Amino acid sequence: MNAKILKSETDYNEACERLYGLMNASVAEDSPEYGEMEILGLLIDDYESKNFPIPMPDPIEAILFKIKQMGISDKEFAELLGGRQRKSEILNRKRRLSLSQIRKL
Repeated sequence: MNAKILKSETDYNEACERLYGLMNASVAEDSPEYGEMEILGLLIDDYESKNFPIPMPDPIEAILFKIKQMGISDKEFAELLGGRQRKSEILNRKRRLSLSQIRKL
C-alpha cells in the first residue's frame, strides 16, 4: 500500500485510478487491499472537499428543483403553500416559509 496525502491533481487522479481498480477487483473485506480502499476513499474525499467544494444550495432553488422532480404542478404547489399570493411572496423572498409549510413540502 502506497497511500499518501493527495497534494496535486496527479496524486488525486492516481488515487482514483487505484481505487477504481480495487473496486473492480471485488476484494475481500479482511484483505489488506480492502484497508487500502478505505484509506484511498478518505484521502480522495478530503482532496475533493478542499479542491472542489460544493456550495450550499439556495433554499428557493432547492424547493423548486424538488417540486419539479416530484412532478407537482404550480397549482398544487400554491395550494401547499396556502395560495398563489403566498407562493409568490415566498418565491420572491418577501415571506419566509412557516413550519407547517416546511412540513407539507
